[in-house]
Amino acid sequence: MMLWVVLPAYNECESLPRLLPRLDEALRAEGIAYRLVVVDDGSDDVTPSVLSGFAGRLPMEVVTHWFNRGLGETERDGLEHVAVRCEPDDIIVRLEGDDTHDPAYLLHLVRKLAEGYDVVSTSRFRPGGGQIGVSRYRATISRGANLFMKALFRIPGVRDYSCGYRAYRASVIQDALRIYGNLFIQLKGLGFTSTLEILVKLHLLGCRFVEVPFVLRYDRKPGASKMVTNVTTLGYVVMAVLYYWPFGGWLSRYRGLARLYRQNRDLAIERFGRGRLPRQSASGISL
Repeated sequence: MMLWVVLPAYNECESLPRLLPRLDEALRAEGIAYRLVVVDDGSDDVTPSVLSGFAGRLPMEVVTHWFNRGLGETERDGLEHVAVRCEPDDIIVRLEGDDTHDPAYLLHLVRKLAEGYDVVSTSRFRPGGGQIGVSRYRATISRGANLFMKALFRIPGVRDYSCGYRAYRASVIQDALRIYGNLFIQLKGLGFTSTLEILVKLHLLGCRFVEVPFVLRYDRKPGASKMVTNVTTLGYVVMAVLYYWPFGGWLSRYRGLARLYRQNRDLAIERFGRGRLPRQSASGISL
């Protein structure tokens, strides 16, 4: 089993030198083989130089966007990059590059997957969870947004809909790409909406979810948040319309997918599939 860590990064030259050594130490201490995939989303600071300095020290690959494209395209490219290289039994973990997600939680996520779940999320809203360094205003907005998401997209086992620190079975990410194709992350240009969309699309696929308590360390983040609240809020509203739209919305388009996928994975891919996932050979990746 290989653990693949997908790490979006945009202007993270201050946080990466702190985060990457702790990530490596946490995984090596447990004897976990891993590959780190950093998606540099068009950083215009010295982030590329920082990553170059770690290239020979860590099992790391860097995917580079020459222009800043936003979190949606960054998450998509990171997951696709891993999906064509990993084995179905591998694990994919996504965490932030700004040092607000402690690598120590990786071990809790991996152990929970071993209990049979498909997706394990970290949650600030479980007993033992929380957030440090977040203003009262931002905490209130976050709590309200999560209540909004829970009301519209109720997913059993999930309380924290907006935290992207998650572990996935590689097989479900591969199958999601086969079924949804380029629509797996459809709302790529609407701020941080993609973090919620991934959850919703995997719920429609029939995945089993669970959470582990988590403390968001916002006090470790250098600089201001990169999230544009108005754009992300608009994205949530657009997603709700797409989800419930009676004429070809997600609920109607993927009706029956979850049950079929749990019963017969291959038939579900054949019936609902709209994407082809490249396969990796010894000589490289071929279609």
